[in-house]
Amino acid sequence: MFELKRGMGLFHLTMYGVGLILGAGIYVLIGEATGLAGDSVWIAFVLGSIVALFAGLSYAELSSIFPKASAEYTFIKNAFKNNFLAFIIGWLTAITSMITAATVALGFGGYFSEFLNIPITISAIVLIGILSIINFIGIRESSWTNTIFTIIEVAGLILIIIIGFTISEPEQVNYFESPTGFTGIIIAFVLIFFAFVGFEDMVNVAEEVRNPKKVIPRAIILSVMISGIIYVLVSLAIVRVINWEDLSLSAAPLADVAKRGLGTQGHIIFSGIALFAITNTVLITLVAGSRMIYGMAREKSFPDILAKVHSKTKTPWVAIIVIMLIAIGFSFIGDIVIVANITVFAVVITFAAVNLTVIVLRYTEPNIERKFRVPINIGKFPILPMFGLGISVYMAFQFQIQVVLVGLMIISIGTVFYLLYEKRKVKSE
Repeated sequence: MFELKRGMGLFHLTMYGVGLILGAGIYVLIGEATGLAGDSVWIAFVLGSIVALFAGLSYAELSSIFPKASAEYTFIKNAFKNNFLAFIIGWLTAITSMITAATVALGFGGYFSEFLNIPITISAIVLIGILSIINFIGIRESSWTNTIFTIIEVAGLILIIIIGFTISEPEQVNYFESPTGFTGIIIAFVLIFFAFVGFEDMVNVAEEVRNPKKVIPRAIILSVMISGIIYVLVSLAIVRVINWEDLSLSAAPLADVAKRGLGTQGHIIFSGIALFAITNTVLITLVAGSRMIYGMAREKSFPDILAKVHSKTKTPWVAIIVIMLIAIGFSFIGDIVIVANITVFAVVITFAAVNLTVIVLRYTEPNIERKFRVPINIGKFPILPMFGLGISVYMAFQFQIQVVLVGLMIISIGTVFYLLYEKRKVKSE
């Protein structure tokens, strides 16, 4: 059995995390969020940053104990000694990676159609195929592609911040005013949390990171903090350029801000930057999803063939092909707002489980080596994971019933697969 190649250090992993976070969410959903929260949309991003940091600290501690490709699956399995619960969390992570990759690829097709008259679905399929090839070639190639794309998208968001804070005739802004009060801010926070989703996938490349027990915790915290600061500054800047009512009606709000500041050329330039950002999201989602599938297959929760590693590229090539084909299948459907909510629903369930895992392991494995420990504790008891658990549970009850039903359906399908696969394993033994 071949092992994965360790080709990522702190810089590349931090860029990987920032690239995971700064993706399609900020480009697509910020307009809808301003319609809910008005000029107070920045508060929604502050709340998102706090929740993401709570979860990030928990991931940092757990990854310093179990630096494995099947991250969440491994965390849950070791804490609760329950294969089924671990499988369901891993299943949710893998499936949402595929759905997100497909949906974001469709967003790419929408932007790309402004440059070339190619059907959106065709563009999405081609993009998934090309990025899967990069994923197959090697983790170093994937991480360098991600790093370059991340630098481009960070530069684009900094451009928006500069335009917003240097505009000669800014809009009248009350940064604490919301059209529907605090309720609107909370709903916006739940929606835009999709823009923070992704950093948790950093732990799924643990076996391709040098000195993972130290590097992963640092990279998680750095990526969440960098992304959160950028998000808050962007949200403060855009409402100075275009009033929140107009932003809420825009299909490309950040591109419209660039147009207002730089003219027509600004819109074209930023649409190009958005393409890089969206491409980056698809790439690293495919990377993370394939590593989760690989890790679970190695733990005998998926067929052994999915754990195969290519002898030359040292990448999980079968898992890469599978996630590519399923993502292509999902690309034939999808509204990004609906799918964003489905993804966030699955993620907050995972976050709740991860935060609870930190608490449980503090008591069941108090002496295990922890290269990183979540700060602020009362004896063994970690305070911040408790807050993270509570917020995650609260968020789970804020979704529309359709979103919850789809989430439960995904869990049900995973349950059926688990039962059938376990039955088959017993028969073969």
